[in-house]
Amino acid sequence: MNNATSVGIALAGEKMAQKSYHQARSAYIPQVYFGSGLAASYGYPMSIGGSGPSIFNVNSQSLLWNPAQREFIRSARSEWNASSISTENQRTQAALEAAIAYIQLQRNTEKIQAVHDFASEAARNETIMRERAAEGLASQADVKKAALVAARARMRLTEAESASRMLRERLAQLTRLSADSIETDGTSIPAFPELEEQRISVSRAIENSPEVRIADEQAKAKAHRAKGEHKQLLPAVDLVGTYGLFSKFNNYDEFFQKFQRNNATFGVQIRFGFLNGVEKAEAEAADAEALRALKQAEAARHQVANETLRIRSAVEQLASAREVAQLEYEVAQTDFEAVRERNEAGQGTIIDVQNARIQAIDRQAAAVDTLFELEKARVQLLSVTGDLRSWAGLR
Repeated sequence: MNNATSVGIALAGEKMAQKSYHQARSAYIPQVYFGSGLAASYGYPMSIGGSGPSIFNVNSQSLLWNPAQREFIRSARSEWNASSISTENQRTQAALEAAIAYIQLQRNTEKIQAVHDFASEAARNETIMRERAAEGLASQADVKKAALVAARARMRLTEAESASRMLRERLAQLTRLSADSIETDGTSIPAFPELEEQRISVSRAIENSPEVRIADEQAKAKAHRAKGEHKQLLPAVDLVGTYGLFSKFNNYDEFFQKFQRNNATFGVQIRFGFLNGVEKAEAEAADAEALRALKQAEAARHQVANETLRIRSAVEQLASAREVAQLEYEVAQTDFEAVRERNEAGQGTIIDVQNARIQAIDRQAAAVDTLFELEKARVQLLSVTGDLRSWAGLR
């Protein structure tokens, strides 16, 4: 499912989070800058950019001890973890959408097969009825009835074919395959586990939920960020160093007792926060953000729990609806057989037979639609319990 657009977007976000983490850690790696501070001097050699004029200079700075930065690194790591989980979730969502689209395409193909032959037969009967009406053997009312039956069959066939084209296009977008090359095989759809045997529990769904895991990691990140903002007021130590190659044309020999071309300073810079109202406000705002993230994680748990119960209830209801729809189809098929037998015995008309058959086809389509809705709910249930990828045979 790496070809799905949503997965590509998630991968880019994960890469950004990874680089943000590396950026935070790099604050402890010395940053070295090479340059030059060439300048003409008149009188005392005043500083340029914080250092005296020089032919060549090197400056280095890195964190040596910084409690706030350590928390910011932990925050960046949690953000990276959340992004990684989000990427995996997008893969699962792409697999979920592909599975549902594939099953729907298969069921739609079954409807097309059922309607196609009848549409051809209804078109032939309409032609025959028009010929009979021209010979005075049928009324115009019979012609209109035959045309109506044929039109209904064409409408159902057009609807099913249009839906199949859209489903193939969506599968092509998810898999990067050619839409025209996508064909379904009903035997390739894995069997669903028995509902009674499937381990379905709210606690398990919450444990496996990527949404909850993402929310937890984001809450951790916000908590570390808040701690870091508070620790900004603690002492921090930086390791610094600078080197400069000076020149006499900057008048150093006129203002200092001794001129030296090579000059260097290495040491530590200690900073103490004191009376920083801005930082205090930022720390309090970070506390509020951390609290909100914690509540959002709690809300994610509630949402997953409710969604799990909803989908399980939907599966149970759709299983019953599937049984009803199948029985209604069987009854309609029996009625059609009875009407056809009466017609062969000289009772009733071909229009009655066609109407009975289209009723049976409608019931069959309804049964197929109900079966798809049940299968869709079963796939969604596998997704919330974390069993989708193993069911689909994905890593």
